[in-house]
Amino acid sequence: MIDRRKFIATGASGLLLGGCDRLNNSAGFRGLLRSAEKLTMASQRLIAPRDALAREYGEADLSPIFRSNGTRMPGTPEYARHAAEQFANWRLVVDGLVARPLSIPLQTLRSLPHRVQITRHDCVEGWSAIGKWHGVQLWRLLQLAGLSSRAKYIVFHCADRFGEKPYYESIDLIDAFHPQTLIAWGLNGHLLPIPNGAPLRLRVERQLGYKQAKYIERIEAVDSLGPIHGGKGGYWEDNVDYEWYAGI
Repeated sequence: MIDRRKFIATGASGLLLGGCDRLNNSAGFRGLLRSAEKLTMASQRLIAPRDALAREYGEADLSPIFRSNGTRMPGTPEYARHAAEQFANWRLVVDGLVARPLSIPLQTLRSLPHRVQITRHDCVEGWSAIGKWHGVQLWRLLQLAGLSSRAKYIVFHCADRFGEKPYYESIDLIDAFHPQTLIAWGLNGHLLPIPNGAPLRLRVERQLGYKQAKYIERIEAVDSLGPIHGGKGGYWEDNVDYEWYAGI
């Protein structure tokens, strides 16, 4: 069986670098990608149990430097103010299709029971790094908020922007309730650095790096992705035709 991580890092990156504009402008090629996404998702869900774990590593395996992906510093005045305050007034909102909307101070969030895991981050750009993550399992927050039975997706709204377009991502409930899916506040024994997503980022360990949303401000439970921004479930999905499901 072809290792999807290796395929993305080699063959797929070659496609992205060589003639990607021509391919991305092809409706047939975009349709092929969407078909492959559905096949990948169906195959992974069929072969692996819902709670199958991504590989975890030991302390000796940690990468000496954990690179950042995407934005390294959100450029908004609001984020600059929070960073200057060391995020003392940052709150995480959990709302949408929930019985009890939450607005959780960062210090309270860090005091909740948390999970520590050492996993590998695989970036669509072709690099990988192993890091030690500290964070609250997402299912705990959804349980506290009283997730509605009507909810089908969880959307992560972030502080970074690309021009006028806000960054966001989304996952389904299978990944949301996976034991390794974290709202992470720490990396390698320290609070998250800004380039790596401070103060909060998503870790959904069975998907590629672009799904690991950084600078999370709000978590929204929804029954459809259609009405949200471009309707495809994420910034890159809306604007560059990345796959919504990036399972590895």
